Amino acid sequence: MNFTHLNTAVLGAGESGESAAKLLCELGARVTVLDSSDAAALAPKIERLGALGVRFIAGREAEIDPEPYDLAILSPGIDPVVPLVTNIRAKNVDMIGELELADRVCGRPVVGITGTNGKTTTTQLVEAMLNSAGVRTVACGNISPAFSAKALEGRALDVITVEISSFQLEEIRNFRPLVAVWLGFAPDHLDRYPDIASYRAAKLRIFENQTNDDFAVVNFCDEFPALKAKRITFSAYVRGGDFDLRDGVIHFRGAPVLAMSETNLRGSHNAENLMAALGVGVALGIDLAKLVPALRTYRALPHRCEIVGVIDGVDYVNDSKATNLDSLEKALAGETRRVVLIAGGKDKGFEFDSVAELVAEKCRCVVLIGEMAERIERIWSPRISCVNAGRSLERAVSVARSRAQRGDIVLFSPGTSSFDMFKNYADRGNQFRQIVQQLQTTTTTPSHE
Repeated sequence: MNFTHLNTAVLGAGESGESAAKLLCELGARVTVLDSSDAAALAPKIERLGALGVRFIAGREAEIDPEPYDLAILSPGIDPVVPLVTNIRAKNVDMIGELELADRVCGRPVVGITGTNGKTTTTQLVEAMLNSAGVRTVACGNISPAFSAKALEGRALDVITVEISSFQLEEIRNFRPLVAVWLGFAPDHLDRYPDIASYRAAKLRIFENQTNDDFAVVNFCDEFPALKAKRITFSAYVRGGDFDLRDGVIHFRGAPVLAMSETNLRGSHNAENLMAALGVGVALGIDLAKLVPALRTYRALPHRCEIVGVIDGVDYVNDSKATNLDSLEKALAGETRRVVLIAGGKDKGFEFDSVAELVAEKCRCVVLIGEMAERIERIWSPRISCVNAGRSLERAVSVARSRAQRGDIVLFSPGTSSFDMFKNYADRGNQFRQIVQQLQTTTTTPSHE
């Protein structure tokens, strides 16, 4: 597609939108960025993009802009039902997502990784593993940087490794990954989708344009509609897939490949992330022996079951990336010691009933924070002691410390998103880490109620 002099609109000025605007400028397009936020809040972006010749329309004016554009690019963070988008659709402007744009420009084979949880870890594993095995790639997409930021650079690589959210898949047309990875599915984002089926349907679009020349690396426990791609399956919980977990060792079609004890990752959910990464290597025809060394040395990003301190014999674990119930469930299921759980946050539209039994089994008590604290307390309190710490993470940690006993784990695994109290999950996790580290500098011995 020739973008020279094309009159384009980019909807949303987040990271993906800004990257798409810059890419379109490099391709010679005329670019306007539309964002509903106030211009004052967007001042740094307006200045950066203005220096490239990008026109910027903010606030209410962006939602009623009358320009008849040739093409519109929708940023994944923008809900398709908001006025910013419906105004463009009403003018019958051709609209694609940022993922579709970057893929068209890049033109290289894509390893696309989706799933409710584990996407970022698996994307990083694939990047490290492939580069170590001599297959040139870069990780981008939902993981950051945006795919658009790497589209031109990617033309010189062997494959592009892209973490893909359901939001990014909503506006695809021809996007077709050579290898599509489906890590698993659990309820999430019900503040954006009307029901679970709609959320799942959006994610399943990753397979939509694949052919029998492509590969689908999929969780063996999930059910799928008819897939054209060749399947490679995995599960850490049941036998029958191409990859499975036996006595702590990952096997491929019955042959041992990698012991979890040889890696820096913990838990069955991370075993599945490793299996999925290995499945990508198999799909690309790489010998397993070349894939394993990089997986042994990989270390996960912060906020994913990360031990941030030990106080009076109690481990404090930061799992702030647990922004849905499935993440919380997996973090709890992987613990063998008694847990004092800190959970709660923004109301995303799902209930916490499904994990009540596991919480009662694993936890000594629960400390709740944020918008959902009272609702969760009503659900869990008949079965386990709950303390509502309101909107204070510092108080939550203090209460958890007073309840924990030597040998326990204080697990910060919120089970929902952070935006009621924090900028994002990383901000939430960093504040938790800071509070714990400050406590470590004190010598006060906690009392146990």
